[in-house]
Amino acid sequence: MSFDWIEIPGGTCLFGDQARPVTVPTLVWTRTPITQEQLGDDRHQQRPVTDIDQATASHIACQLGGRLPRSVEWEWMASGANRRVWPWGNAPWSPGLANLQGSGHGDATDVTAHPDGATPDGMLDVAGNVWEWTASSTMGDGFVIRGGSYASPPLYARCTFLNSAPAELRSSGIGFRVVRER
Repeated sequence: MSFDWIEIPGGTCLFGDQARPVTVPTLVWTRTPITQEQLGDDRHQQRPVTDIDQATASHIACQLGGRLPRSVEWEWMASGANRRVWPWGNAPWSPGLANLQGSGHGDATDVTAHPDGATPDGMLDVAGNVWEWTASSTMGDGFVIRGGSYASPPLYARCTFLNSAPAELRSSGIGFRVVRER
């Protein structure tokens, strides 16, 4: 298993549309959502692992020596201290930046397929392709998911946009990435 890790320095995230200040620690992140190849499912498959519920994603993250990020940590990684609108900056979405509804794919793509949509820190596939499970629970036994998927309108890939899904949901449009504390 080969993982590319990126350290994202901590700071104060102005969280959500209300810009509520929340302190975020320095974390080390997997550069991409976890792929099938990384878990040994298919040696040539760079598509994200999907069709797993939140508990399974959390369990795999622990097995990999980390955990799922909290929603505020995800937003900090995606938007940075400057509160970028999109992971790549403030320029509007176009199909070359992220796999979202209207990009012509209709399914998840390789996690490295949209390098122009990377964050300034080099994080790939933060917007679109697959939603990402977080460790942040919601009312009604759900969890926050972030980033949008290949079936999402571009609005859903904005850094402050969050959604929720039932904890037991297994979807081809939801994957995960792993963080480690420094």
